[in-house]
Amino acid sequence: MAIRFPIAFALFAAFFITPAAAQDREVPYWATIRASVLNMRVGPSAEYKIAWVFRRAGLPVKVIRVVEGWRLIRDSDGTEGWVVARLLSPDRGAVVVGAELAAMRDAPADAGALKWNAQPGVVGKLGDCGAGWCEFNVAGRKGWIRATRIWGAGDP
Repeated sequence: MAIRFPIAFALFAAFFITPAAAQDREVPYWATIRASVLNMRVGPSAEYKIAWVFRRAGLPVKVIRVVEGWRLIRDSDGTEGWVVARLLSPDRGAVVVGAELAAMRDAPADAGALKWNAQPGVVGKLGDCGAGWCEFNVAGRKGWIRATRIWGAGDP
């Protein structure tokens, strides 16, 4: 029993403390939502009213302010609010924007073969970006997408 407590504490610390520490950097910066449900509040405390509830893990957000264990974020629609830091991940993600399908190609060029079309609102993991193109992974479907068609790429 005495051995199990330190192991359990170490696992607890790795899950809850490390993500928050990884978020302690110069703002603004990109992050993604770690939780499947995330309350966005009007102020940096659980005492403040919930303004919005995100229900989409992996959704990219821009962190624009840091206050203790809270982060002021902005989503792709421009909505801003406060969230608990430990429920954000430093992993990069992106969401398809615009009104039409976005081509995912096998190479970072318009001449690359079309692999898939991504609908606006599709969320994926962001890879390397360069020359106006980004690697984009949507549930294992990988390809290159124009950086202008996703929110979450480039400098925050």
